[in-house]
Amino acid sequence: MSVVLRAVVTEEPLSVEEHAALVASDRAGAVVTFAGVVRDHDGGRDVVELEYHSHPSASDVVESVVAGLADRYPGVHGIAVSHRVGPLKIGDVALACAVAAEHRGEAFALCSDLVDEVKARLPVWKRQVFGDGRDEWVNCP
Repeated sequence: MSVVLRAVVTEEPLSVEEHAALVASDRAGAVVTFAGVVRDHDGGRDVVELEYHSHPSASDVVESVVAGLADRYPGVHGIAVSHRVGPLKIGDVALACAVAAEHRGEAFALCSDLVDEVKARLPVWKRQVFGDGRDEWVNCP
């Protein structure tokens, strides 16, 4: 069985708990999760709307990121990551990750690397609308 259990870009709402359940294994002594949540502010300004747009290659890129990281962590038994696109509300999960590993150190390290690599390499653009009606495109890799 592959350790990569999910690596997707989707318009569906995300559940970190679902990702954790997906990677759960009797062989793993640690499950580490991460939820990237839409907040109500950025740079001192109120955020009232947010939407993510992705390049058609986004799914291939997230799969490549996860496969590359899985090879670097031999004690890992499961990885699941999803990035949401489309309109999101304040409090929605935009990035969900879960890693199951034999030990907590490798689970934490891989989860951290996974978040950093996805944010750095995934061709997803974020459009924020502020309380004053202005908007801004950010996080373009």
